[in-house]
Amino acid sequence: MGSETQHPRDPGTLAAPAFPAAHHPESYLGHLRGKRLGLVVNQTSTVGATHLVDTLLGLGLDVQRIFAPEHGFRGEADAGAKITDGRDPRTGLPIKSLYGSNKKPSREDLADLDLIVFDIQDVGVRFYTYISTLHYVMESAARYGKPVLILDRPNPNGQLIDGPVRQAGFESFVGLDPIPVAHGLTVGEYGRMVNGEGWLGEGLTCDLTVIPCPGYTHDAAYELPVPPSPNLPNQRSIYLYPSLCFFEGTALSVGRGTSKQFQLYGHPQLTGPDTFTPRPGPGASDPKLNGETCHGYDLTARPAAAYRADRLDLGPLLASYRDLSGKGVEFFTRADFFDLLAGTDTFREQILAGRSEADIRAGWAAGLADYRVMRQKYLLYE
Repeated sequence: MGSETQHPRDPGTLAAPAFPAAHHPESYLGHLRGKRLGLVVNQTSTVGATHLVDTLLGLGLDVQRIFAPEHGFRGEADAGAKITDGRDPRTGLPIKSLYGSNKKPSREDLADLDLIVFDIQDVGVRFYTYISTLHYVMESAARYGKPVLILDRPNPNGQLIDGPVRQAGFESFVGLDPIPVAHGLTVGEYGRMVNGEGWLGEGLTCDLTVIPCPGYTHDAAYELPVPPSPNLPNQRSIYLYPSLCFFEGTALSVGRGTSKQFQLYGHPQLTGPDTFTPRPGPGASDPKLNGETCHGYDLTARPAAAYRADRLDLGPLLASYRDLSGKGVEFFTRADFFDLLAGTDTFREQILAGRSEADIRAGWAAGLADYRVMRQKYLLYE
């Protein structure tokens, strides 16, 4: 398999639905036959209603190993929860965790494989860790001489490019590479960027093939058929996540421990018309403000499409800071984590200084402009 990337169909043909590449086996089975395969997959890795693992096994392909990202192979673990190695009870295949102390496949993990297939649904946000897993998989694959094939999937926030570009010194698993908070890439395009910009380090380049999504454009609305993680349960949460996730570094709850994760926000002392009480549940074994009545804002009255935007909404964050800090509440309870989410400490310092949204955005402008120019080199879709 070479490093050449396949390209979408001729633009003169009839438009096709923006289906994930995995839904079109004829476009990638030729790359897989006769190979010993390792699959980087989770619950979103489906071919219609069937999991990719089951699809490939049903076609007689030689799947040797499953690699599981954050939230695990079946996508049921809490954010940040330890994911352990094991076996898939349905197929008996060994599962290797890529979340926890060992986020990179080892030489031994890859030794008996001919090809690594990555097929995970992303949501287009730097701090959503599936793209960090892809980076590390590409790094190990490059180091140990193994090719990677990405089955691309649409970015449901593909129209959104905004936020500070991650600055040097703020590298972490929620921000490995110098891209903005909302990057406007599919995972396939991101993989091409990682390769092209030399972000694997040590002069490494991954032998990468991307199978594109037929009919997809970055402006196309795409509703995910499977929740990408326990706390992004629906399309509304996916659209709100890029803006509301900053609350994770503050005193506020964003609904973990409720049925409206990333669709409301609040705090016991926040001024707001709505109330909710976080309690332990699936994907939130010990949610922030567990058992406390929070006042705030429930955003579920509006349809999901109303939150599909071309820029981050800083209004809730800035207004909540003014409200709580005026009451003597410590707002940035996890300041270091907030800075990792932002990719810089400047954003937090601007909020503390009472800077306006316009001033804050002006500080992002040059970095975003440079990023947009770089991004053009790696696009597979309009």
